[in-house]
Amino acid sequence: MTACAGSADKPAETEAATEASEAVTEAEPSAPAEEETAGAEESGETAAAGVLMMATTTSTDNTGLLDYLQPLFLEETGIDLQWTAVGTGDAIQKGMDGEVDIVLVHSKAKEEEFVESGFGVERFQVMYNDFIIIGPKDGPVAATDDIESVFKQVKDEELTFVSRGDNSGTHNKETGIWDKLGIADYESNPNYVSAGAGMGDTINMTDEKGGYCLTDRGTWLAKKADYPDMVIICEGDANLLNQYGVIAVNPEKYPDLNNEAANTFIEWICSPEVQELIGAFGVEEYGEPLFFPNADQQ
Repeated sequence: MTACAGSADKPAETEAATEASEAVTEAEPSAPAEEETAGAEESGETAAAGVLMMATTTSTDNTGLLDYLQPLFLEETGIDLQWTAVGTGDAIQKGMDGEVDIVLVHSKAKEEEFVESGFGVERFQVMYNDFIIIGPKDGPVAATDDIESVFKQVKDEELTFVSRGDNSGTHNKETGIWDKLGIADYESNPNYVSAGAGMGDTINMTDEKGGYCLTDRGTWLAKKADYPDMVIICEGDANLLNQYGVIAVNPEKYPDLNNEAANTFIEWICSPEVQELIGAFGVEEYGEPLFFPNADQQ
């Protein structure tokens, strides 16, 4: 299919909207256990007429974005979107295994490898938000827009840091930042904890331990009311960009997949009308958008 048509005007960008390098890691055959959540149970008939099976990252599920978009997509196209929300590595693996028709994830390097390996057709960027560091409001790390200073303080003072540890896009972003900043042996910190869990569970563990973690802003906005003792410690650094992409699984690899529905979804979510809906999502409840559409910048 061809690239998406132009979308709604992009909102004013923050500092975090500067394109950042992502760590290039291969999609593993298997990854540490992570809770899977689903918009609907997976069906053996993934190519059944009117059903589109998606593997996606936990943040699109945790924020409620897919719950918001799914009935609109069904009403406009007659296609029933069903999804499994896991880490990006696991989501891409499901695409490689032919378990789903389409993936919506947030690790550009992994997405490009997925396409280059022949398992994905073409990558389209859809939207972005940013990552943030959260931690105790009365903790030793002062609020800043400099991720390097935060990570160095965590390492030097052996502060508690809870990593997703699950081969997800968020986990890869975190490890990529450590590496890019040249902070060696960060895992030697005795208080560096690998949760091996989704974003919601990782935030909960961080709160229980009085530590720090990297999370996407959308998930934090959706959950912060449950954690009154935690605040944003770092935001606005260019290294914290969080770009999402959508890719149809290659029907030449798996002819029984519902490629037609996958292409319909890509065109739909990249359309100006739906991009505008994405940009408005969360504003009424949280006072700011959870995602910024940018499908017009392929």
